Amino acid sequence: MTNAESHPSLPMPSVADASLPWVLKVAVKGPFLEPLDYAFPEDVELKQPDKAWVGCRVEVPFRQKTQVALVVGVAQSEYDTHKIKPIVRKIDSEPIVSVADLALWQWVSDYYQSPLGEVIQAALPKRLRAGEPVLLEGELQWTLSSEGKLALAQISRKTPAQHALAQAFLQAASALGRMECQAITGSWRKWLTQWQASGWVLAEAGPCWQQVPCSPRPAHRLNSQQSAAVNALDEHVKAEAGFVAFLLQGITGSGKTEVYLAMTELALQQHKQVLILVPEIGLTPQMIDRFSGYLQRPIAVLHSGMNDRERHCAWQAVRSGQISVLLGTRSAIFTPFANLGLCIIDEEHDTSYKQQDGVRYSARDLLVRRAKQWQVPVILGSATPSLESLWNVQQQRYRLLRLAVRAGGAQLPKLRLIDIRGEKIQQGVGVKLKQAMQQHLQAGNQVLLFLNRRGFAPVLMCHGCGWQAQCPSCEANMTLHQGPKHHYLLCHHCAEQMAVPKICPQCGSHELHTLGQGTERLEEAMQQAFPAYQVLRIDRDSTRLKGQMAELTRQAQEGEAQILIGTQMLAKGHHFPKVTLVGILEIDQGLFSCDYRATERMAQLILQVAGRAGREAEQGEVLLQTHHPHHPLLVRLVEQGYEAFAQEAVIERQKAQLPPMHYQCLVRCEAYDAEDAKVFLHALKAGLVQQAQAGMANDLSFWGPVSAPMLRRQGRYRYQLMLSSSNRAQLHKHLQQMLPHIYQSPLARKVRWSLDVDPQEMF
Repeated sequence: MTNAESHPSLPMPSVADASLPWVLKVAVKGPFLEPLDYAFPEDVELKQPDKAWVGCRVEVPFRQKTQVALVVGVAQSEYDTHKIKPIVRKIDSEPIVSVADLALWQWVSDYYQSPLGEVIQAALPKRLRAGEPVLLEGELQWTLSSEGKLALAQISRKTPAQHALAQAFLQAASALGRMECQAITGSWRKWLTQWQASGWVLAEAGPCWQQVPCSPRPAHRLNSQQSAAVNALDEHVKAEAGFVAFLLQGITGSGKTEVYLAMTELALQQHKQVLILVPEIGLTPQMIDRFSGYLQRPIAVLHSGMNDRERHCAWQAVRSGQISVLLGTRSAIFTPFANLGLCIIDEEHDTSYKQQDGVRYSARDLLVRRAKQWQVPVILGSATPSLESLWNVQQQRYRLLRLAVRAGGAQLPKLRLIDIRGEKIQQGVGVKLKQAMQQHLQAGNQVLLFLNRRGFAPVLMCHGCGWQAQCPSCEANMTLHQGPKHHYLLCHHCAEQMAVPKICPQCGSHELHTLGQGTERLEEAMQQAFPAYQVLRIDRDSTRLKGQMAELTRQAQEGEAQILIGTQMLAKGHHFPKVTLVGILEIDQGLFSCDYRATERMAQLILQVAGRAGREAEQGEVLLQTHHPHHPLLVRLVEQGYEAFAQEAVIERQKAQLPPMHYQCLVRCEAYDAEDAKVFLHALKAGLVQQAQAGMANDLSFWGPVSAPMLRRQGRYRYQLMLSSSNRAQLHKHLQQMLPHIYQSPLARKVRWSLDVDPQEMF
């Protein structure tokens, strides 16, 4: 029995009423709280429920057109059969998703208060949502026939290209594809066409997922702490104990990836599949290289940077069991597995695991739910775990595994606060940091400067009248982007772009100055300050094209540039062996944010960036420039480490009745007329208060409605209402009772609203 088969089926009526017709329950895209009823085709008549339809795609009439949707159940309907439209056609001959997958998607719908049809839209690849076939054939591959073996052996060396191709076929242990043939000779297609016509080679479609084999990587010798972590999982699996959540807390450079590799190998030895989530697309190339090189097998990948065919192919390869390891970003969480045996999430604290539009799910929390559903282990790895995960360890829901030493004997970097109060800062880099940079560069090492702001300058201002370049659609300044080939203003919130004015549009002055710096300006300044050294910038702008991130990362790792400049893209998971100095610029803003999670995010970011220094034999150094060198949070973090900070933060959260001890839902609302948004939220709050009083729910509290931190964005005014409770079940009960009233309210048609369960950001 497979894992999928071991799960209970979807609810079916226990007693059939012969007078009621059977209908299909179809999850249609749209704001529908329940699946819609559709009749079977006229040539199908059922007297009992047919489960074979559940999990199949169907084409259904919807308003004035048709729509591809998924059947989620079969039931008897009390509606007049003449009012129920029949489906247009059944697309799939058999279910494309299991009952277990549907159960998980239903849980997502219930927990995050999103229509099931919207969840399915987020879960299925675009090609499947469009009704295309599930099976996807790959490129042609060629194998030798018995006659071909004799014929190709006779090909003369006088035709070098043809002879080389023939020898490749004679020596190949398996079929050859286009890439292998192309690597031998550019005229391969002409020869294969002739050989195929002669019956010497046979062509067949290969698997859609084909990956170039990576050079084998030697097995890493685990230290005692790494071995203990792997053994803990091994013992749990051998005991057949089912679900368990391990929090792997390992300092930066402690070799968490090596532990993931060893754990993955254990699962593969049990003939199980493994799901691995990473926070950023930029981390996937190096992870693929390490996993495929170590395991010597193809690794499927899923992220938003792939095209529709690639995503469809990876989805199908994992679903069918052709591929045993899937590595992806948050959307990979929905991929069906044939035999899932282990779940791993790297950098579990990262906010990128939270979807911020559409179905606002947390991939981390959903991964834990999925592992529990399949009764398999889940590994949550991080050097700076979220307070939610640390709280779960404290409540004995998770088991803690520690990696307290760096792999290979490397030492942790020295972290120092640099007081820049009163100092004349040139382009963001102070005197002490520049002196340290000179010392490390002269020693033949690399320096990494971290500035979490891309572009050239965040403000373009008129010196004459004080005018600033503001976005016409948002309550924010436009960022100046300036380089050899581009010169424009860009809003980082709505992506509106405009030309840089030559004179002030308000007073006509020509004195337009920039304030502050981004990574582009820092790059220019470092090129001028250190002309003898190569500078490399890695941010979203420099890695837009496919493959650029992998190439720039390779240059950094191989030491082709000595000064590395980047945003948080460089903070996670990268191994730069020659970096011995890290400079952290302009981090103080996290100390005074209106978001209560800001200090936690700042502490995590500081230590993640600091972890890039000194990962080899030479000890690293981290200099953090600040105007608040005596701030208790910074002092505690530098002198006592992340655990001391986290313990204090948990105590503060308990006193303030904040997550993870309390549970929240943020109701966001935006409208072109600010009054419409405020009226909607005030009416919603009044209804919830009345509902809570009727149900005697004294622990439900409300914050707001208040304006969002950025009041106006993309031309709309934004307000929000926070719901909080110490009882998760009660909070969700109120949300479920509230939703039908929202959909029926005429006020909801004037605004754009959303529910964010367990919100992570207050933007």
